[in-house]
Amino acid sequence: MININLSPRQKEIIKLVKQEQPITSEKLAAKVGVTRAALRPDLAILTMIGILDAKPKVGYVCSEKSSVSLVHDYIKKIKVNEIMTKAVTIDEQSTIYDAIVTLFLNDVGTLWIENNGNLVGAVSRKDFLKVAMGGTDLNKVPVGIIMTRMPNVVCVDMDDLAYDAAQKIIDHEVDSLPVVERNYENDEEKIKVVGKCSKTNITKLLVRLGQNL
Repeated sequence: MININLSPRQKEIIKLVKQEQPITSEKLAAKVGVTRAALRPDLAILTMIGILDAKPKVGYVCSEKSSVSLVHDYIKKIKVNEIMTKAVTIDEQSTIYDAIVTLFLNDVGTLWIENNGNLVGAVSRKDFLKVAMGGTDLNKVPVGIIMTRMPNVVCVDMDDLAYDAAQKIIDHEVDSLPVVERNYENDEEKIKVVGKCSKTNITKLLVRLGQNL
């Protein structure tokens, strides 16, 4: 859960620094009415997130970074596993009809196709629309026939940056990316879907940042 709301004491510290910068930790502690030791965690947090700068032998001053820079620095630290949601998967041998039903029952734009638990492809609403318009018997043809096959599916790992995932979504013009875990068995790579990172996930992240910054 992303939350960088400041405490009342941290807000008071920022106000005092703005009024009297540069100001030492001793003076800040006296004005806030606590010990230097009690104030130290608050100062560490405010310095770490870039709101304050600590100048040796001078004291604390407000950072010269703009609010845009602070948002940029913060968002570059968020990982995919903090924003991903559950992915909807279906077996490669399932019929196109069953895949369409699964898609709409789960209200998603993309299904990830598996074979023995491994990611082998992806199919989107556009793929279903194309095949439906072509007169294909949806109850007989397996979904694997129309899917985009690996390695042509763009993936992200849980430890990838959310920023990089968003960039991949833009660059490849897709609605979502599978979040995967990679393992090797007998020198063969096995890819398991553990979640998804979509345009909606990125939008929710931006909304939460706007509420908490």
